[in-house]
Amino acid sequence: MPSPHRVVVIAAPPVSMFNIAVPEMLFGKVLIDGEPGYETVFCAPDPGPVRTSNGVDVHIPGGLDVIRTADTVIIAGAGSREEADPRILAALRRAAADGRRIASICTGAFALAEAGLLDGRAATTYWRYTGELGARYPAIDLQKDVLFVQDGPVLTSSGYAAGIDLCLHLVRSDFGAAVANDVARLALVAPVRQGGQTQFTDTPLPPESGVSFACTRAWAMQHLDEPLTLTDLARNAGVSIRTLSRRFHAETGLSPLQWLLHQRVERARELLETTALPMDQVARVSGLGSADSMRQHIQRRLGVTPSAYRASFSRVAAVTGSAPARPRAHV
Repeated sequence: MPSPHRVVVIAAPPVSMFNIAVPEMLFGKVLIDGEPGYETVFCAPDPGPVRTSNGVDVHIPGGLDVIRTADTVIIAGAGSREEADPRILAALRRAAADGRRIASICTGAFALAEAGLLDGRAATTYWRYTGELGARYPAIDLQKDVLFVQDGPVLTSSGYAAGIDLCLHLVRSDFGAAVANDVARLALVAPVRQGGQTQFTDTPLPPESGVSFACTRAWAMQHLDEPLTLTDLARNAGVSIRTLSRRFHAETGLSPLQWLLHQRVERARELLETTALPMDQVARVSGLGSADSMRQHIQRRLGVTPSAYRASFSRVAAVTGSAPARPRAHV
């Protein structure tokens, strides 16, 4: 078993307690063959009590020197977006020069921008501050309304729960979709939200019936291998196609068919990782049709072929032709 992937989280006062809790919560749940997949370490310019944005002190044991041992560096969001500590900026620049993967949660993007690490890169931050980030750092290719962005080895997320999506994306990139979805289920969070999904800056219309489409999404997850249409989804939800499309997008940030395709690609990833089914069976069980159709979708989404993805992430030692049990729904 190789050494755990080391994640170092920088807590710049006044740090968001939620932002530093998310990496610990999610990375701490990753087990590979019974062993931890990650080691999460926290650091600050001045180790010891660090003030949070709500006035509570947290104890941060490490200094910035621990970044030299990191595989991934995450700068957590803070209540202050100006006058970043020059020690943090120097540490971030050094980490980038050393080839570390670097990410920010929420307003942590301001420190990355001040360090010059976002110049010429696509990046985002919490929607309330995207205008400020773009005005102060015009060299950024600002993505104003997405959950998270990856541009090479640098990742940025928007605020609050988008930090969860960013961390799950890192887990998925490191260990595959099956592991990431297991972590999401353990943490009771939504397992698959694309980085390009909206931050939901507009207030969505309340559902006329007083209920969401969670039950319809759960039903669809149990029937991904069937040729579901908008009519099928609307019939299950008991609404018109027009109402379905409008309210579904308000809830998920995606159209119903975009959401279905994303779930099917994720299902195919899990099957490629956890079974030795032939490619045509993986395509059929995941609802992507033929092996050729699956290849197009996987390559467009991931940049690799299904066979290359399986070679990288498969955890199956022996070939079996038996079909897997239908997965439990996650919404």
